[in-house]
Amino acid sequence: MKVVVLGAGAWGTALALAAARHHDTWLWTRDAAQAASLLARRCNDRYLPGVALPAALRITADHDAALRHAQGGLLVIAAPMAALRERLQQLPPDLPALWACKGFEAGSGALGHEIAQALRPGAAGGVLSGPSFALEVARAQPTALVAASRDAALCDAAVQAFHSDVLRVYRSDDPVGAEVGGAVKNVLAIATGLVDGLAAQGGDSGGRPGLNARAALITRGLAEMTRLGVALGARAETFMGLSGLGDLVLTATGELSRNRRVGLLLAQRQSLAQVLQQLGHVAEGVYSAPTVLARARQAGVDMPIAQAVVEVLEARIEPLHAMRQLMAREATSEM
Repeated sequence: MKVVVLGAGAWGTALALAAARHHDTWLWTRDAAQAASLLARRCNDRYLPGVALPAALRITADHDAALRHAQGGLLVIAAPMAALRERLQQLPPDLPALWACKGFEAGSGALGHEIAQALRPGAAGGVLSGPSFALEVARAQPTALVAASRDAALCDAAVQAFHSDVLRVYRSDDPVGAEVGGAVKNVLAIATGLVDGLAAQGGDSGGRPGLNARAALITRGLAEMTRLGVALGARAETFMGLSGLGDLVLTATGELSRNRRVGLLLAQRQSLAQVLQQLGHVAEGVYSAPTVLARARQAGVDMPIAQAVVEVLEARIEPLHAMRQLMAREATSEM
């Protein structure tokens, strides 16, 4: 089949690599200079250094040609959430598309399916999500993803494009749940990084957190995620799957997680500006956190962990104080 991936960052390149092992695949980048470099070096040195691009993978900066190639095949948008609206606006009105970005759009507070519904109400759309670091997918290390769409044919196309002996792709008809999970887990990963960063500063007393605190935070974070998702129209069981619990565990504990690293560095009393400069790549949780909290308040959903993350990001509270505030909340029923 024909597969086109729009976006040559780490995740877009990894997905294109996975598809190119079995299908006629094109990788599009908006930067002609980057396209020339990828063609010349057959490696994405900035995002996936050391991972060779197969000769069969076509690389182009010609957007119109890429869209023509996608007709009758599968189109995947692999861009930061901030660029999803622009990418969707550039598509033919009837061309189905999956997107692989995770988060809420800054300003509007919209999820991907809400943006797509407003811009392209007649076109099939959905999200490709799940616990996945781009580097491991590019290296063909075992990974499981979920293709979530209310259009069964689009889910089937995603399975056909990416399912292999090293990459399992499951179908879901709950794109709302998949998108909420993908957005909120980044915020919770920052929180877990804060806890792990405080724990790494040493000492077994003084109220500093340890592994118990990490487990509690992830579990209660999952409860927050589920409450918000259900309020926005998702099914609760989706959050026990790959795009919920699976993605949360990976992003909150994995050493390759950029969002977790934000929390680790903030716990070392670095400013957010210093953290972002050191990070070098997008950490979606930083931009999603205020919007997650705003959508939760609109829906009447209590998200104390997300609120604590926002306060730390905005330098209104120290990480250790934020954790102590969470511990001091009134006792209540777990369910």
